[in-house]
Amino acid sequence: MNSKEQFLKTLNHRQTDRVVIDLGSTAVTGIHVQTISNLRRYYGLQRKPIRVIEPFQMLGEVGWELIDSIGIDVIGAWGENNMFGFYNHGPFKEWKTPWGQRVMVPMNFQVTCDANGDVLMHPEGDNSIAPSARMPKTGYFFDAIIRQDPLDEENLRVEDNLEEFGLLSDRELEHWRIEVDKAYFSGKGVIASFGGTALGDIALVPGMQLRHPKGIRDIAEWYMSTISRPDFIQKIFEKQVEIAIENLKRIFATVGNKIHAIFICGTDFGTQNSTFCSPEQFDEMWLPWYKIMNDWIHQHTQWKTFKHSCGAVLPLLDSFIRAGFDIINPVQINAAGMDPKVLKEKYGNNLVFWGGGIDTQKTLPFATPEEVREHVLQNCEIFTKNGGFVFNTVHNIQANVPVQNVVAMLEAIQEFNGK
Repeated sequence: MNSKEQFLKTLNHRQTDRVVIDLGSTAVTGIHVQTISNLRRYYGLQRKPIRVIEPFQMLGEVGWELIDSIGIDVIGAWGENNMFGFYNHGPFKEWKTPWGQRVMVPMNFQVTCDANGDVLMHPEGDNSIAPSARMPKTGYFFDAIIRQDPLDEENLRVEDNLEEFGLLSDRELEHWRIEVDKAYFSGKGVIASFGGTALGDIALVPGMQLRHPKGIRDIAEWYMSTISRPDFIQKIFEKQVEIAIENLKRIFATVGNKIHAIFICGTDFGTQNSTFCSPEQFDEMWLPWYKIMNDWIHQHTQWKTFKHSCGAVLPLLDSFIRAGFDIINPVQINAAGMDPKVLKEKYGNNLVFWGGGIDTQKTLPFATPEEVREHVLQNCEIFTKNGGFVFNTVHNIQANVPVQNVVAMLEAIQEFNGK
């Protein structure tokens, strides 16, 4: 069976002939540009500047040479613009990172430096506007800069938190048609990140693409608002979902069932040791809106829906299922209560585990290659039973991870697959 067939079996909880692999298809299952360069060097591939496919986290385009070398089974369809609001495709130019790597970036990737040597990114690549993100001079990715205006409690407007949400234009739909066709005819499984369905994703709340963001844009203020202003937040969600459903209708009319999974939500609900909210609060505030979107998708398409949430979310998994999610990622197996055996035994019939292949906080960066091998083999043994497992690391592979450990991970997958 080819990659697409293996992937579809996985999504439908059928036993596969081998582990299905994703490394690079989404903004939460990717690889840092530095690590991609190191992998290319290891595999003896031509040395060249890596394209930055997601500049906020400095994720790199894996490229077909590595896709073939690694045996990756899933391809992502990416949107027109990136999180900073400018066109994310060619033509490209070369840029030298603070750590000295030369990479390829879109033409509107325009940055400045402050007095400390930090790299500043500006909305839409317009340096005349105050920066919306910062990469410390010793860092490897950007952090959002909070630009929230003082809040007037008596005059909060739902519209201010909807500025970045709108109906897709014909040009954007044509982009999706081309992007999805390209992925579909690769023979791989396809996941698309259409956007507009996240409902409070903290990476998106600051509005880094907006020239002058209004509304609740401070991350701490947003979290507090889910308690102190729940009715207001619900009104924002209601309008977002209304727009999202209309966009999903337009997208499906354009691409049909050429995609197999859709990235719905990157909203985190877990910390290392607990959840951000109780199951009761999730059921009241988020579940109804997610269910509306998931129900529309399941009633009108063959797409599976992908929910990302870091942290100790075991108490929320029943709610995620009731909300209609088919897939959970990144499966943070080193968080409290997230034991792979418990997850698989209790939820393996209802959720596809997309991630959980290896811990990226301690094991991948700091263990020995042999410890990496044992860790991967153990997790594959648990998660692959009866299908429903896409191998991915627990979130993105970061910079400065020893390449020998990444290779040990990949070789362990091949060993498990009997190659």
